[in-house]
Amino acid sequence: MSTPNPSAAANPVAPAPMKRRRSVLLRALLVVIILFGILWVLWYWFDGRWYEDTEDAYVAGNVVQITPQIPGTVVTIGADDGDLVKQGDTLVKLDRSNADVALAEARANLAATVRKVRGMYSSVNGQQAIVAVREVAVAKAKADYDRRVGLAKSGAISAEELSHARDALTAAQSALVTAQQQFQTSKVLVDDTVVASHPDVEAAAAKFRAAYLDDLRTTLVAPVTGYVAKRSVQLGQRVAPGTPLMAVVPLHQVWIDANFKETQLTHMRIGQPVEITSDVYGGKVTYQGKVQSLGIGTGSAFSLLPAQNATGNWIKIVQRIPVRVVFSDPKQLDAHPLRIGMSLTVDVNLHDGSGPMLAREPPTQPAFSTDVYAKQAAKPDALIARIIHANMAGDAK
Repeated sequence: MSTPNPSAAANPVAPAPMKRRRSVLLRALLVVIILFGILWVLWYWFDGRWYEDTEDAYVAGNVVQITPQIPGTVVTIGADDGDLVKQGDTLVKLDRSNADVALAEARANLAATVRKVRGMYSSVNGQQAIVAVREVAVAKAKADYDRRVGLAKSGAISAEELSHARDALTAAQSALVTAQQQFQTSKVLVDDTVVASHPDVEAAAAKFRAAYLDDLRTTLVAPVTGYVAKRSVQLGQRVAPGTPLMAVVPLHQVWIDANFKETQLTHMRIGQPVEITSDVYGGKVTYQGKVQSLGIGTGSAFSLLPAQNATGNWIKIVQRIPVRVVFSDPKQLDAHPLRIGMSLTVDVNLHDGSGPMLAREPPTQPAFSTDVYAKQAAKPDALIARIIHANMAGDAK
């Protein structure tokens, strides 16, 4: 017969403290969960619900295409992919032989036109002198005729001599009319003008300006400061106007296209602050930005093949609308530059809802501009003035 085990008899009483401890822990855990839930609800109600974020955001920017304005053969390539170029730096040079010939021809044509117009002014002065001579001749012929009329009445001269005097007066008057008409014709060609403003000179100057610009455009310069990308041009390549040769990307003028769900735009307004992080730098780097504009349509509406929701079976899909975000301080990009197409995460602070959803005023200044081409257009004017002056030869006009 086995003897009873003292420890076995004590086992039914031993689990009671453990059960109590487990119950206390469970109650404490439940209290913590409830408190956490309350705190989360309070945080969401007072702060969390005023933020909208998305990872569907990418860096966008201007990709400035470099294209020739005249046909030509490439003889020099001044920059390659990844190179930094300043506004006005030489990127590509075309063979300028034909352009130089056309410029020399236009220069000669302008000089010849100036001399021809000077001749027109001299012709006017000459025609005016001829008119004066003809007027004197008419006055003399009329005086002779009047004198012979009196003599013919007294019979001192014959009727034939009087007839000759009448014919001479008629011829002198006709010659005067012809001279006056020629004078008026010459005067009309130069009336109310000087040599520099004469239509013929201005037309020749315009041809010279076009030839000069064509010669200048054999050198393609960077319209903006940025980095070279997408170089496709090669030495010896024959290019036509509009052929893409390379692109210049100004990385200090990039922005963000963030695609939010339409349900996230309820409280989103222009001007709201944005916190930005990039995949390349992670959470170590945070950029500050602001909402510049909310898209005018969904991405599908402006796609190459927009959705046809009115045909066939229809399934509701939440659409996304692009929101443009700009950097508050472009200097943030100096230490941590971004490239076109990089992925980002944007978090929009919706607390300030005073801004508009759509722009209310049209822009007062151009969004982007360059003056390199305006500078080129101003260069031939001084040269035209020098050519005109050189061919005036001291003429008062």
